[in-house]
Formats: sequence, C-alpha cells, structure tokens
Amino acid sequence: MRPTNRLISLAGVATAALLIAAACTSAAATPAPSVVGAQTTPTAPSASMAPSASMAPSASQAPTGLTIGVTNDPTLGAYFTAQNGMTLYVFKNDTPDTSSCTGNCATTWPPLTVAGGTTITGPTGATGTFSLITRPDGTMQVAYDHQPLYHYSGDSAAGDTTGEGFNGKWFVAPLSSGSASIAPSASASVAKSQSGY
Repeated sequence: MRPTNRLISLAGVATAALLIAAACTSAAATPAPSVVGAQTTPTAPSASMAPSASMAPSASQAPTGLTIGVTNDPTLGAYFTAQNGMTLYVFKNDTPDTSSCTGNCATTWPPLTVAGGTTITGPTGATGTFSLITRPDGTMQVAYDHQPLYHYSGDSAAGDTTGEGFNGKWFVAPLSSGSASIAPSASASVAKSQSGY
C-alpha cells in the first residue's frame, strides 16, 4: 500500500472515531425522563435530579421545579406520590416544620429532599401549602402544610403502600391538608413494629 493511501485511510478512521464519539456524547447529554407521579423540571439549563431513595441533590445542582403527584386508593383515599409514582408518607412524631426522623430512621424512611430554592407544585385538589424545611443535617426536605414528607424503603414499586400504619406512626401523606388529618386508616388496624419508628 502506498504511503499516501495509508495516510488517507488513517484520516478516514480518525474522522469516523470523532463522529462516533460526538454522537455518543450528544446522546448521553439528553436523557429522556420516564416519570409517573411527581416530576422534576429543570429551571436552569444544567439542572438535573435523578430520583433515588433519598433524592438528595448535589450542592452543584441548580434549583429545579418539583411537581408532586397523587394516587387515589379506594381504601386509603387520595395520597401524594413523588418520583416514579412512589408513595409519600408522614410521621406522627414530627412537629410542624421539624423532622424527628434522623439516623437509622431516615435510612428506613428516606426524606423527600431537594435542592434549596426548588419550586414545589402540588396536584389538582391539594388545598394545603408545600414548603421546604431544613433538616438537622442541613438538607432541604419537602413538607405539606408543615408536615415533612418521606418515602418508605420497604416500597419497591409505584403504588406500594407497605408503610401505611407502620408502628402506628407512619401514614400515607393525605391529599387533604393539615397535620391533624394524620390518623390510622381502616387498613392500619394491625400496627407493624420496628425499632420505635
């Protein structure tokens, strides 16, 4: 093979490699969200928030918008859901604007946390107010009518409500406003038990 043909072949291979790398980079930069229930909406071009158990964003993330979803259950009534349709819960031991679930409790019941400055939008029918409270570890937790919101580590799919009535202290977060509305439902007549929380 002549040296000029070899150079042309190498140049062609290098160009193809650059085009493939550019295509992969472009595809990785624009993931398509697949969300049921709540949704996060970036309010800055570089903002993103991956749904996870704790949903704790990194400090470098720009504020985002979070839209809370709702599920209607014939037994439990209407209750709030977060990313991927996962059920949100409230804890009877909490006081207004203060979470008492930390340490091992927060591992079992991950708080719904977001970046500071996040705008919270509720579903149709939510008459209460969403807000952000500061947790003891400095993260920002979403609250509804001053009641902190949590996930349950025992739920594995959208629509699961395995934390309902847990230890007589944990209940699905009701669409009706006010922390006084937290009360055992008919399905929580047998309380589950675990380490006091």
